[in-house]
Amino acid sequence: MRILLLCSEPVDYVIAYANGVAAHAEVTAILPRERYAGLARWFDPRVTLVLVDWPRTRSPANIPFIADLVRRIRAAQPDLLHMLSNTTLWLNLLPPLLDGIPVVTTVHDVQVHPGDRDTARLPGWGARLMARQSDHLIVHGDNLRRAACDSFGKLPDQVHVVPHPAIRRYADLAAELGLTRDPQDDRFRVLLFGRIFAYKGLATLLRAEAMLSNSLPTLQVTIAGRGDDPMDLAHLMGRSQRYEIRRGFVPDREVAQLFTDADLVVLPYDEASQSGVLHLAATFGKPVVVTDVGELGATVTQHRIGRVVPPRTPSALAHALCDLAREHEARDQLGRNARAWSEGLNAPATIGQTAVQLYDSIVDRAMLSHAGVYG
Repeated sequence: MRILLLCSEPVDYVIAYANGVAAHAEVTAILPRERYAGLARWFDPRVTLVLVDWPRTRSPANIPFIADLVRRIRAAQPDLLHMLSNTTLWLNLLPPLLDGIPVVTTVHDVQVHPGDRDTARLPGWGARLMARQSDHLIVHGDNLRRAACDSFGKLPDQVHVVPHPAIRRYADLAAELGLTRDPQDDRFRVLLFGRIFAYKGLATLLRAEAMLSNSLPTLQVTIAGRGDDPMDLAHLMGRSQRYEIRRGFVPDREVAQLFTDADLVVLPYDEASQSGVLHLAATFGKPVVVTDVGELGATVTQHRIGRVVPPRTPSALAHALCDLAREHEARDQLGRNARAWSEGLNAPATIGQTAVQLYDSIVDRAMLSHAGVYG
């Protein structure tokens, strides 16, 4: 089976997913040169990587770009085209031009998260149109499946659950570089990583830290990623000296070191669908504390990889952090569960096998439909 993957973001998902599918099918990935040229070594050699000059959304170069994509897709003769996100505006022109090639689109977030300025820059109708005109959709959990059916007017048999795969490249980089944590560091390190926008629950984490000023004196909170400035909420902090803040883009080596150093990864989100950070933390064998939003609570509970607390409840978050700081054996077991999950049920090759089985059924249905119309 020949699968063509097409997208610009999210980078870590694209790499992990392409590698997983390549273990089971012939994969070509057409991706932006600017974003992926420096990351080519992280792709499985079985992925045929086609890097192209990808115009910005407002550029008139998108018209010839789409024409070039159509030529490339037709030349590749894929059995199926998979858009790995529904948030690239100009790709909406493709489906009507593909001569009946089935189109599958991954919808990571059915609704835009509060404060997510990156996604909000794009017109909402563009993401909805891509989802609506795709033959099938992929989401990352059952709750999202129901929401996608309602939001995009799809029948249940057109929306499928394929979990987000483990993101391995940072753990592989840490192993390659021989990264370790300083054995003299006796702090309890809690990491909040990723895009720091309103829905990520930063205020909840800061309030929880303030509650732990006396009961957890070794606590160190690291906040790393681009987005809002955590110091705008400094008035919520208990002890500002317990914070390490790395604002902006974090280079890969630093990401690998941050996760190596962490005792625990926290996802205190006010609202979410799913999170790539969860699938990154697991590859380092790190337990998590998450809020029960989107698919996070169900995933963590099912695989026994952390603790789940209610959203917007600093006291519950503080209690979970304090418990895991003190319960070394329980924390270590959760970490072992997380690593095993990342190497088994959540491994890219495992998720890729699920995806290829889905592709087979979609292609078969398309062929039967075509035969019914023209036979």
